[in-house]
Amino acid sequence: MPNTPCSIGQAASTFAMGSNTTAQDQEKVELLMSSVGLAVCIDEHMMDAATGLAGSGPAYVFQMLEAMADGAVAAGLPREKALALAAQTVIGAAKMVFEASGDGSVTHPGVLKDRVASPGGTTIYGLAELESSGVRGAYIRAIRAAANRSAELSKGQ
Repeated sequence: MPNTPCSIGQAASTFAMGSNTTAQDQEKVELLMSSVGLAVCIDEHMMDAATGLAGSGPAYVFQMLEAMADGAVAAGLPREKALALAAQTVIGAAKMVFEASGDGSVTHPGVLKDRVASPGGTTIYGLAELESSGVRGAYIRAIRAAANRSAELSKGQ
């Protein structure tokens, strides 16, 4: 299942292989799907969770970007510059998850977050506000709700 960023070659796609497929089948599917971004093979029972995360996730990021830009506009930045800065901030942060380790493994975002948040600084104050607003829990609940809805839809509900 690809997500909408596949239209620009930046998909986060998942696929599952059936019991009658071969390693060669998996290689072909992965080659095809990775032509538009990241392709990850998962077990079929994980597909609803992947839908909640990668399928619906672009909309969550768009909403977050809009809110970040709105905050910057409220603080005095022009809208176009605020949107560009917010989008590039997300691109850079996401790339750091993939590249910060230097060894090809992903780096946990909490480690990277802690590198940005200096004691008594602006970032830790902003993070405290996000925590008190329940942002982390809201993302977790949103992904679980989308996964549950995916399961309902797959059963024809």
